[in-house]
Amino acid sequence: MPANVRTAELSTRLLQHVPSAKSDYTKPRRFKVTVTPEALSGAALFLRDELGFDHILAVSGTDYIAKKEVEVVYFVASLKPGQEDLVAALAARTNRDAPVVPSQVEVWPGAEYHERETFEMLGVKFDGHPDLRGILLPEDWHDIPPLRKDYVSPGR
Repeated sequence: MPANVRTAELSTRLLQHVPSAKSDYTKPRRFKVTVTPEALSGAALFLRDELGFDHILAVSGTDYIAKKEVEVVYFVASLKPGQEDLVAALAARTNRDAPVVPSQVEVWPGAEYHERETFEMLGVKFDGHPDLRGILLPEDWHDIPPLRKDYVSPGR
C-alpha cells in the first residue's frame, strides 16, 4: 500500500476515534492531528495500541502569542515492519497563561526528557510527569521560558 494511502487511513481512524479532533495535514509519510488537552491521553493510547505508533521521536511546542495559546506536539513513529517510515504528529493546544497538558510518559516512556525540555523552554506543565524539572537552563534561571515569543534575550 502506498505511504500516502496508509497515512490517510491512519489519520482517518484517529479522527474517528476522537470526534473532537481535527486534521491539520496528511502527507505521503506524515500526518498531524490536533486534539484537546482532555483528549490527548486517549488519542495517544489509540495511536500506540491500535495504530502501532510505539516510538517517541520528539516533543515540541510553539508559542502562539497572538492567540494566547501554546501548542504541544508529540512526534511518534512505529518500529512495526512496513510502517517504519511513517510519522504521526499528535498536537494539543492549551491556554498560554497557564499551559497544562497531561504527560504522556506512561504511553511513551521516552517522552520523559522531551517533556522536561518543553516544560523548561516553553513553560508547559505536564500533569502527571514523574520528575518535571529543568534540564537545560542554569539552576538560577528566573526569567520567562526562553522559547516564549515575548522573551527578550539580554544580549539584544
